[in-house]
Amino acid sequence: MPGRVAGVWHSLFTAHPARTVVSAFALVIGVGTVLLMLPVSSQDGSTTGVLTALFTSTSAVCVTGLVVVDTATHWSGFGEGVILALIQVGGFGIMAMASLLALLVSGKLRLRMQLTAAAETKSLGIGDIRRVLLGVAGCTLIVELAVGAFLALRLRFGYDRSFGEAAYSGFFHAVSAFNNAGFGLHGDSLTPYAQDPWVTLPIAAAVILGGLGFPVLLEVLRHRTRRRTTGRRNWSLHTRLTVVTSTVLLLVGTVMTCLLEWTNPGTLGPFDWDEKILNGFFYSTMSRTAGFNAIDIGALNAATIFFTCTLMFIGGGSAGTAGGIKVTTFSVLAAAMLAEVRGEPNSTVMGRRLAPHALRQALTVALLGIGLVIAATLALLTVTKAPAEDVLFEAVSAFGTVGLSTGITADIPVPGQLILILLMFVGRLGPITLVSSLALRERTRRYQLPEERPVIG
Repeated sequence: MPGRVAGVWHSLFTAHPARTVVSAFALVIGVGTVLLMLPVSSQDGSTTGVLTALFTSTSAVCVTGLVVVDTATHWSGFGEGVILALIQVGGFGIMAMASLLALLVSGKLRLRMQLTAAAETKSLGIGDIRRVLLGVAGCTLIVELAVGAFLALRLRFGYDRSFGEAAYSGFFHAVSAFNNAGFGLHGDSLTPYAQDPWVTLPIAAAVILGGLGFPVLLEVLRHRTRRRTTGRRNWSLHTRLTVVTSTVLLLVGTVMTCLLEWTNPGTLGPFDWDEKILNGFFYSTMSRTAGFNAIDIGALNAATIFFTCTLMFIGGGSAGTAGGIKVTTFSVLAAAMLAEVRGEPNSTVMGRRLAPHALRQALTVALLGIGLVIAATLALLTVTKAPAEDVLFEAVSAFGTVGLSTGITADIPVPGQLILILLMFVGRLGPITLVSSLALRERTRRYQLPEERPVIG
C-alpha cells in the first residue's frame, strides 16, 4: 500500500516538469490562503473569508497585484509579511527555489529536476544550472536591496517618514516592483508620488529589470567583460529580441499614453509637460505587467484602455517576473507576418532564420491566450454589469498578471472573482507549462502526408 501511494504521488507531482511547476504553485497558494485567513493576518483580528484570502494569495504568488481589499488597511504587519513572502516566492519561481535548495544540499541535480528548472526559468540550456540559479538569486537580491535602500532614503528625508516606516515601505515596494507584483501600501497606489521622479523612476527601473527576464540579465552581465576586451556585444538572439522589443514597446507606450491623455483632466491634464512625460513613461512601464499606478486608471480614455490591453497582453520577457505572452512570442509572430508579406520562404530576424517549431509554439501560445481572454471576458460580462471595456481590461490584466484595474475588482461578484483567480493562475503558468510541454512532446514524423493548400484570407 505505501508503495502504491508513493507511485501515485510520483505520478501526480513529479513525473512531468510542467505538472511539478503547477502543483508547486498551487501548494504555495494554498499555504498562503491558510495563513491569510488567520486572525493575526488582519488588522482588526478577525478571520478573513476564504475567497478574499484565496484571491489575495493567488494574486501575490502569481505576482499580479489585483486586490479585493485594501492591502494597507485590511492586513496587519503579519499579513503584509505573508503577502511579501508570497510575492518573492512567486516571482523567483517555485521550482527555481526548489532547485537551488537541492543544489545547496546535495550539490547536484537529477535530470528531471534540471528539466523542471529549465521549464520554469526558460533558460536556453540545462548545462550549468547551479550558476544560473545562483545568478538569479544574486540579481534578485542586488536589485531589491539597491532600490529598497534608495526608496527608504527618499521617504526618510524627502517625506519626513520615520526611519523604520521609510525602510519598511521602501523595501516592500522594491520587492513588489522587481517581482512585477504591483502590491502597494497605499490605497491609491503611487498617486501621491506622481510628481516625484525620485520615487517613480527607481520603481520603474526595478520593474523593467525584473520584466526583462533572468537569462537576459545574466547574459548581459556575463558579456559585459567580454565586450570590454573585444569591443563586441555577443548577445544571443533571445537577449537581443527581448531588449529591442521591450525598448520599442516602452517608447511606443510612452508616446501613445501622452498623446491620448495629454489633455485629460482626470489623468495627465493637470501636470506640467515634464511631469506628463514622466507619468506617461511610468504608466507605459507599469502596463507591461507591474500594476502600480500614479494616475487614476478609472479616468483613462477608452482609447487608452484598449491600447493598454495590447501592452498587457504582450507582457515582458521570458523567465522574468512579467506575464503576458512574452515579447519574444510577439517578435516571432511579427517576423513571420513580415516574411509572409514579403513572400519569403523563411522567417528571419536579426540575421537569423527562425526554426519552424518556434513559429508554431509562438502561434499556439498567442492564440490560446486570445481564446482564454475572450472566454473569460464573456464569462465576466454575464455576472457583472460593469462596462465592457472595464471588464476586458480586468480580464487582460489578470491573464497578463499585471494588476492594473479601473476599480471594479472588489465589486465583481463571487463567480467573477473565481474566474479572475483561475485567469491569474493560468496566465502565470500557462505559457510556461505550454511551451515546456510542446518542447518535450516534439516528435519527428517518419513520413509526409500529401500537401494541400486551402484558400487563406
